[in-house]
Amino acid sequence: MAKGFGDFMKQAQKLQKQMLEMQEAVAQRTVEGTAGGGMVKVKANGRQEILDVKIDPEVVDPEDVELLEDLVMAAMNNALENSRAMLETEMGKLIPGNMGNLAIPGLG
Repeated sequence: MAKGFGDFMKQAQKLQKQMLEMQEAVAQRTVEGTAGGGMVKVKANGRQEILDVKIDPEVVDPEDVELLEDLVMAAMNNALENSRAMLETEMGKLIPGNMGNLAIPGLG
């Protein structure tokens, strides 16, 4: 039983290392969120940090600041959603292939 547990721990450590490497790689990648048909664009990274905001001058209306605020918020939320989706996709690549190898001693 001790050998089985040792193998399990080695596999778990390997998976943890792969996850850390994947998180670092994803942190370097960027995604974009848009709103208003692309009039507001927000770029985020895999750490869900906002990197850039671009606003088309056509949506800058001093008489309707609320619209611009709504568009910026929508684009930011879209960028963060895309960032989370990218992270989930990358994690999904690691976990299914490794979970089958993580035979927990005494549970199967």
